[in-house]
Amino acid sequence: MGSTWGNRIKLSLFGESHGEGIGIVIDSLPAGIELDMNYIRQQMARRAPGNSSLATPRKEDDEVKILSGIFEGKTTGAPLCGVIYNNNIRSKDYSILKDTLRPSHSDYPAKVKYLGFNDYRGGGHFSGRITAPLMFAGAIAMQMLQEKNIVIGSRIKSIHKTSDVRIDYSNINETLLKKLKEMAFPTLSEDISNAMEDEIIYAKNSGDSVGGVVETYIINVPAGLGQPFFHSLESQIAQIVFSIPAVKGIEFGEGFDIAMCKGSETNDPYTLENGKIICTQNSNGGILGGISNSMPIVFRTAIKPTPSISLQQDTVNILDMKNTKLKIEGRHDPCIVPRALPVIEAAAALVLLDNILEREGEVWKN
Repeated sequence: MGSTWGNRIKLSLFGESHGEGIGIVIDSLPAGIELDMNYIRQQMARRAPGNSSLATPRKEDDEVKILSGIFEGKTTGAPLCGVIYNNNIRSKDYSILKDTLRPSHSDYPAKVKYLGFNDYRGGGHFSGRITAPLMFAGAIAMQMLQEKNIVIGSRIKSIHKTSDVRIDYSNINETLLKKLKEMAFPTLSEDISNAMEDEIIYAKNSGDSVGGVVETYIINVPAGLGQPFFHSLESQIAQIVFSIPAVKGIEFGEGFDIAMCKGSETNDPYTLENGKIICTQNSNGGILGGISNSMPIVFRTAIKPTPSISLQQDTVNILDMKNTKLKIEGRHDPCIVPRALPVIEAAAALVLLDNILEREGEVWKN
């Protein structure tokens, strides 16, 4: 299974949604890092289920038990292993799904690939539940990046057909990002936020679901991170972000809209400001030639509607190979966007940490 990631640091995810627990092994973290567990818990809570009327009612504390790699509160340099035990499991909700394929889930391709031995309960290892340990690793990365004044924040750019107001990509500051991070439903416009929440509630009451777009900003990234071609910063971010269940698209800077413009409109002119080279606009989203240019990194992630809906759908019973109908039971998010948002930030933080460690080596320097 492709559950490992990383160049300078290595991640290995394990567990299933309805198994004993889920977790992660983080290899090659620098020694001597004092983990701020309160900060990590705050970040984990942003993703955790059961904390909002807009999310699944499944309630999990997502408390991480660290099994190795920490001694007297600091990293040892050995592999750090963290496990999250599953407590609120209702596997009977999935008994019908042993042979009945859920539309737009991994059920069918997973059965084919793993010869029917895959754990189908709650999606097994394919579940969004597995993003909890990824969030744990990302929270560590975000804590370390903050020591270098690198700040990551996101907003909900759109839900279904309701979109937030536009922002100047060249003028994103720490005050804005910290404000967004403190919001349960982060948008720039309160009125639009209310309209987005209404979209989610309407879908929920209709037995349906909606998707949306998350827009992520990273400031104070030094110029020179990343590589050309196969290991461009965009490629690395895109790879790990696409590993998050429900992600169906990503674009940087002006993204697909840039194709409808002229070069004179989208080139990012350079200028000097207090002895530092900056761009007067940021159409390319802070990355040129696959390498950071010190401008805010900006990218948007498209999240599909939650495929588990209570409306009746057409499908196939794979045991008797007959067409059938399916109405999915259980506890599901009518919209996964608010809970996916912090995971996207965590994933991006891991890419930046990996690149910084590759440039600076094993010793972490503040």
